[in-house]
This record gives sequence, structure tokens and C-alpha cells, in this order.
Amino acid sequence: MFGGFFRCSYSLSFVGVGVQSGFVLWVLFKGFLVKFEGEILGNEYIQHRFLVCGGDFIPQNNLPSACECPLTPATVLQIVKESQQQHGLRHGDFQRYRGYCSRRLRRLRKTLNFKMGNRHKFTGKKVTEEILSDNRYLLLILMDAERAWSYAMQLKQEANTEPRKRFHLLSRLRKAVKHAEELERLCESNRVDAKTKLEAQAYMAYLTGMLRFEHQEWKAAMEAFNKCKTIYEKLANAFTEEQAVLYNQRVEEISPNIRYCAYNIGDQSAMNELMQMRLRSGGTEGLLAEKLEALITQTRAKQAATMSEVEWRGRTVPVKIDKVRIFLLGLADNEAAIAQAENEETKERLFESLLSECRDAIQAVREELKPDQKQREHSLENDSGKVSNIQYLHSYLTYIKLSTAIKRNESMAQSLQKALLQQQRSDEDGKRSPRPQDLIRLYDIILQNLVELTQLPGLEEDKNFQKEIGLKTLVYKAYRCFFIAQSYVLVKKWSEALVLYERVLKYAREVQSGAGAHRNSLKELPDVQDLITQVNAEKYSLQAAAILDANDPHETESPSQVKDGKPLSERFETFCLDPSLVSKQVSLVHFPPGFQPIPCKPLFFDLALNHVAFPPLEDKVEQKAKSGLTGYIKGIFGFKS
Repeated sequence: MFGGFFRCSYSLSFVGVGVQSGFVLWVLFKGFLVKFEGEILGNEYIQHRFLVCGGDFIPQNNLPSACECPLTPATVLQIVKESQQQHGLRHGDFQRYRGYCSRRLRRLRKTLNFKMGNRHKFTGKKVTEEILSDNRYLLLILMDAERAWSYAMQLKQEANTEPRKRFHLLSRLRKAVKHAEELERLCESNRVDAKTKLEAQAYMAYLTGMLRFEHQEWKAAMEAFNKCKTIYEKLANAFTEEQAVLYNQRVEEISPNIRYCAYNIGDQSAMNELMQMRLRSGGTEGLLAEKLEALITQTRAKQAATMSEVEWRGRTVPVKIDKVRIFLLGLADNEAAIAQAENEETKERLFESLLSECRDAIQAVREELKPDQKQREHSLENDSGKVSNIQYLHSYLTYIKLSTAIKRNESMAQSLQKALLQQQRSDEDGKRSPRPQDLIRLYDIILQNLVELTQLPGLEEDKNFQKEIGLKTLVYKAYRCFFIAQSYVLVKKWSEALVLYERVLKYAREVQSGAGAHRNSLKELPDVQDLITQVNAEKYSLQAAAILDANDPHETESPSQVKDGKPLSERFETFCLDPSLVSKQVSLVHFPPGFQPIPCKPLFFDLALNHVAFPPLEDKVEQKAKSGLTGYIKGIFGFKS
């Protein structure tokens, strides 16, 4: 019997060994490459293509280290990404991924018999080109680099609270770059194909860029990232679309880093591109997250130095608080980003970010509104009838917060309306579908915010403002009534729904008649004319459904008609569908039972006793013999005759 490996271009799931009479099957089972007869070759799971020699058979006792043919392509980026996604980095757990890299290194060294001494003494070994006979030697160095990189990223998370760990972070990154350089040097061998060489160069450039980025050496970091980007773009163009997806993802990851480096070098146009990247991703994440947020805050702080006042509704108010200045400068950019958001999820995230910044600004103003300062400013301006400047600024920020909350809820209501229409067109089972009650809750919150707007200090006497808020309230009341009517239609309460539709038309006509000079402020609101058209159509549909419902002879009684208060024991002869019989409050009998009249217990009075003469009974009664003193004494001592 003579066997060996044959050339195979498939990913490793099984390896065949050719023999004269047939073949012997080697199967990867739970991380072990085993032979059915029971022999174990190794215990390392190989995720890339396995090295197989072509043509000639190799004796089994020399597998696989005797193979001297060129190494098959090792997809470095694919190995790295799959390992990261499967072992913690999907949730940002770098410590778990570092532990996985350590365990895999131990398994690789044991499989390749490449141990660093024993438990008593350390003996360093290096992978050289002479022993490079298996892809797993390259994988050994790759896992070393990944372990050092993951430890550096773990320390980066912890360095926010412990700044001293930053020095250890830089040390680990330098170690990762050292391993990447060794991987690139080994890949220069003639046994490694061109694709693996390019991937090794890109991997080394990526880690070098990360190290320079942390050192704030922007020019060197930008050059390294550009080299990495160029290599991955060339690789993406050289392969099919399925294989190019991974390379394009890495290019998208490092593009913000390149623009950030360009901005720090002096390219002012890079700031706009960074903001667009932040908008497309719905926020920042990864290595650039904290740095980009700090950069945006720093840029706005520079602009805030020239901002001294703000004008709102005809009154100019000085702004002395830096946090409020930064917020007001970024307000227009945030609103533009929300308007350009591509999907509802991104828009919701941007709304929450804006509201969070607004709350922080309001809190900064509240700290300035101390009781003594408030009373002093009020006494100075009491003659003019105006609130103080700081109080008016607080009202302005509160107006921004409430207006943003109204826009967010209106955006959510519009998305729910679209989902409701799609549900009516195609009834799909499965996940919970939206209901009109969900929209009613959103419009209740909007109306509550509008009430708070009318109570802002400094705007009580502003008639135009109060008129605008009144018109907006009528618009949202109309939509709220419309969806309440829709909920009544679902339970076939036709009269209530018809009355609510009339109320919707009343609110809509009041808005149209009172708009006049306030049409500009109503442009952002939903169009009431569309609502009127929709209500008229729904009214005719409702009337038709009510007539059909009244004339349907086969219609069974509704549960409300069935429930007449009688328990089940009193209506055995009548059949009806009563869903309460399968509920926890089933009515079987009256309990406790009611009172019933019963006859009283008779009283007997013996009136004839005094008028009856009983017969004598002396002859029937036994006469006792008289006994003297002797009998008495015998009785005492127990002697009886």
C-alpha cells in the first residue's frame, strides 16, 4: 500500500490519500484531521486552501512536511476577517479575540512541532525560508501579529480611563508591525504566489498606518494607508465581484483615516468629506470614532470664538457659554445631515444625537440660572416687561429641543403610515404589524410638545407665535382624530368613526381658513388638503361597509351582543360563540348564589297541658322500703343486703 496527497483546489473539508486499490479518506472532524482507521495527523483547523503536491505521491510517514512544491495562495485578509467576526470582534470584544489568537498559536506550534522550548526553559525559534514548507508557518506569524494588534485595541478601549495604558498600547502596535514585516519578508520567497505577496504587503501597510496614526505622524500614516488602499483596489479589480467584496470593505474602512490625516496635514476640504462619511455611516465607529468627534468639536470651538450673539424672533441675545455656542454653530449642519439621511435608521440616530447635544446645552444654561442671579436680572429689567437674556436663551434652546422632538415623531409617524399602507395592500403574517393606535400615541406626544411651546417664558405675549402654534395644533389634532377613526373602523364601530371623520374635516377647514399670513410656517407640516380628500373617500367607503354590515343575514352576533350577563348554566339551549369561555374569567354560574325565600321553622306552644288530668300511677311505681340506722351504716361501708 502506498499513498500520498493529490492536488486539490477546494477549501479543506476533506483530503484524499491515493492508494493502489482505491483511496483512504481523511476527514476534518471537530478540528482534527483524522483517518478512518484511527490515525491522527494533526489537530489544527486550516481555514485557507491546503497545500497539496501534484503529480507524484508522497509516503504517508513524510506528510506533510516533505512537500517542497510552491505554496498555494493564502488569502490573508479573508483569514483575518473570518477569525475576527467569529471570535468577538462582531461585538467589539478584543479580549476574547486575543484569547482565541493565543490558543490558535499554541495549536499551530504543537501541530508543526515548532515549540519554543519546554516548560522549564524558553528557546526562541524563527520561521525561516528554509523550513517554509507549509502555509501554516505563515499562519503562525499572522496570528502573532493579530494577537498583538487585538491587545493594542483592547488597551485603547481601557486607555480612556487609564491614560498610562497608552504606552503599552503603542508597544503592542510596534510588536504587531514587527510580525507583519516578518510575514512580508517570508512572502518574498519564490514559493509564495503574487497574490499572497500583495496581501502581505497590504497587511503590513495597514498596521504601519495604524501605528503612525496613534503617534500622530499624519504624513507617514497617510502614505501607509494610501499604499494599503491602492493594493486592495488593484486586488478587487483583478477578481470577481464576490471575491472583491472583502477588499472593497477594507478600502471603505481606511478611507476616513486617510481624509483625517489629510485634514491634519492642512487639507481643509477633507473636513467636508469626513462629515459626509460620518453622515453615510449614521455616526462614527472604529479607530476614527473619538478622533473625528473631537475634530468636529474643535473646529466648531474655533468658529465659536467669533460668535457673540444670536437673534431669534426679533430679539438679539448674547451667548457667553462656550457649549451653547458650539451647539448653535453645529445646528445647521445637523439639520442638513438629517435632511440628507438615506434611511430611517440613520435619521433616527441623527435625531437622537441632536437632542442629546441640545439637552447638554440646556443644562449648561440652567447652571447659569441661579436664583440670586435670576432675581437680580429680573429686577433690572422688570420695568421693560421682558425676561432676562439668559432666560430668553433658555427658552430658545427649549424651543429647539421641542421642535426637534416634534420633527422626529413626525418622521416616525410617516414611516408608520407607509408601513400601514403596505400592510393593507399585502397582508403578511409573522412579525408584529403596525396599528393605528401606534400613530395615535405619536400624535399625542406631538400635541403635548406643542402645549409646552406655548408656555415658554418670554413668548406669552407674542401673538404671531401663539397663532402659529395654534394652527399646528389643529393640524396634528386632525391627523390624530383621523387615526382614531381608523381604529374604530377596524372594530366595525361605524357611527363613532363617522363622527370622528366629521371632526377631522372641521379641524382641516379651520386650518385652511386661519392660515392666511402663516402659510410659510405651515410648509413643513403635512398638507391638510390631502387629508380632506382621503377623509371624503373613507366616509363613502365607511357608509357602504355599514350598509353591507347591516344587511348581512349570515353575520353572527358579536361578542358584545353575546355577553348579556347570563352564565353558561342558564343558556344551555342557546348556541353562541363566547370567547370568554376559554379565558381566565369564565362565567359558568352565579357566584355567590342569590338569596331565595324559604318557609320559617314553626314554633309550638303547648296550651292544653294545664287542662289535662293525668291518670294515677302509684300502683305502677315500686315502693322503697324504709331502712333505719343499720341500713344507713351498711350503705356507708358498702354492705348491702
